[in-house]
Amino acid sequence: MQVGSVNRMVPREVELIGVPANSSGTVDGVARAPAVLRQRGLSAALAGRPGFTDAGDLALPAPQSRRGPSGLLAEEALITMIGRVAGAVRGARGRGRFPVVLGGDCPVMLGALAALQDEQDRPGLLFVDGHEDAWPPLASPTGEAADCELGLALGLFDAALDRRLRGVLPRIRGADVIAIGPRDHDELAAAGVPTLAGRLRALIRPAGFDAVKGAAAAAALPAPWWLHTDLDVLASTELAAVDYPQPGGLTWERLTEITSAALASEGCAGWSVCIYNPDLDPGRQGADEIIGYLSKAIAHADGR
Repeated sequence: MQVGSVNRMVPREVELIGVPANSSGTVDGVARAPAVLRQRGLSAALAGRPGFTDAGDLALPAPQSRRGPSGLLAEEALITMIGRVAGAVRGARGRGRFPVVLGGDCPVMLGALAALQDEQDRPGLLFVDGHEDAWPPLASPTGEAADCELGLALGLFDAALDRRLRGVLPRIRGADVIAIGPRDHDELAAAGVPTLAGRLRALIRPAGFDAVKGAAAAAALPAPWWLHTDLDVLASTELAAVDYPQPGGLTWERLTEITSAALASEGCAGWSVCIYNPDLDPGRQGADEIIGYLSKAIAHADGR
């Protein structure tokens, strides 16, 4: 895969930032992912890298599991989380480090993009996800911001958003987004929710995964750009510990290939990894697979 020119440079000094957030308005499920992955040895696995820092978890307010004025659950906590992630990413970047943001769920990428927008008005996004995540908040069947974070970043729902939420969101352009892996088109069509196909630089569905190495993903994203990985892009046979599984999906090998190439590319400013639910992984096999994936992708990106 090519997402711009490859930049073989000295190993990045990674800063790990945990975000124990669950946009369902609870403190269990995916909110427990950063702590469980550390318990299983994530920091130890990365500790041998030059300059590695574990910044710990962000302190977040207790969420309220009710819909706010924009139609989303735990809206106050969402607003605070976006601001704190933006500050953490901004700080890491300012120290010359490469932020790896560990969710939690997908809205953490909103804070990361907001931080990049402080540097460059048009940041890019490589969005690797099993869902398009552009449900209108009021139409979302769950009310979770994880149903709609890409739509929020694209400004699709601004007219219906509370001004406080609107004020912390990044604003990116569809032409600056490549999405890889969505396979929820039938669900969207059944619900009458418009697809993002035709509104992004590229949207590559599972049937077009071979095109990831071709022209659809070869056009350079504007730098700096953010890499976002939702682990539900994987097949359930690869990782079952996700809240909203679907048929089909990637293998760990293919996801590692995509991720490593992206991390090694010019302009990649940081990486978010989300949607592991340790409550669905009592034996912690999924946690161990994720740690192996993170370690391998970062090492491969550095040519190690």
